[in-house]
Amino acid sequence: MRTAEITRCTSETKIHLVLNLDGTGQHQITTKVGFLDHMLELFTRHGRFDLELTCDGDVQVDSHHTVEDVAICLGRAFSESLADRKGIYRYGQMILPMDEALVVCAIDISGRGMAVVNLDIPSEKIGSQFDTELVEEFFIVFARELGASIHFHQLAGKNSHHIVEACFKGFGRALSQAVAINPETADEIPSTKGTIL
Repeated sequence: MRTAEITRCTSETKIHLVLNLDGTGQHQITTKVGFLDHMLELFTRHGRFDLELTCDGDVQVDSHHTVEDVAICLGRAFSESLADRKGIYRYGQMILPMDEALVVCAIDISGRGMAVVNLDIPSEKIGSQFDTELVEEFFIVFARELGASIHFHQLAGKNSHHIVEACFKGFGRALSQAVAINPETADEIPSTKGTIL
């Protein structure tokens, strides 16, 4: 079983999560930021990852610390679950439509953390708590903690909710491809260097 359990406590957030890469999309997610919960539920469902996540954060300030710290813990959980990265496909990609929105997501679990997030999100907030600038922050932090290159490119879209939803659904699908085990190379590290870490 490729699993991880992460606990992180700071003066800003207290987080506990349990991740199973080889799940069915089951989730129990509570961050006190409703839109973030919704996006993570979509991510786990479309990636078929099982995730239990609770975060008690200083949302009375804003959502920044919660979103950033959840991304830290989730990226670390994926990294721990993948261990030496042996046998994974390494690459994943998805072009995902969400009504009028269309977003490309591509991932390389390369050992190098980098996120390129080319989105044009019309509104500054979705709901009462979620600043849309936090979408880029989430993926930058996740990419750094996992050690992956993650690219998002928006091809179409006018509705902020649809654009961000396309990102998280596409991210789940692309990451599911990247972490899947290739039966033809199950005992190999997918790199000519012999290591990804």
